[in-house]
Amino acid sequence: QLVESGGGLVQPGGSLRLSCTVSEFSLDYWGVGWFRQAPGKAREGVAYVRSGSATANGYADSVKGRFFMSRDTAKNMVYLQMNSLNAEDTAVYYCAADAQGWSTMREDDYDLWGQGTQVTVSS
Repeated sequence: QLVESGGGLVQPGGSLRLSCTVSEFSLDYWGVGWFRQAPGKAREGVAYVRSGSATANGYADSVKGRFFMSRDTAKNMVYLQMNSLNAEDTAVYYCAADAQGWSTMREDDYDLWGQGTQVTVSS
């Protein structure tokens, strides 16, 4: 099971750190991705980390240089540090786990999904 936390309301230019907590299995050999879905839009990939990697292997162009994904295998958690947030980042953010470990931005890569956490960027 994957559970996201850390969402909330933040002002433009602010920061949030999302966490994805995994129970019942070890993330060590799984790939993990962060996705988001804004109102009225399709879900899109944000960042992903492949099996064996502690930091992200890829970011969406829209978040490069602002968002940073990392994995803490000791805690079995994955994080998404989001900086310089703007209104376009408002969305429900999901973490997802890929049993094959060779993750990409494709939703089809992922086997398990969390319920999502809302991030709202507004003044």
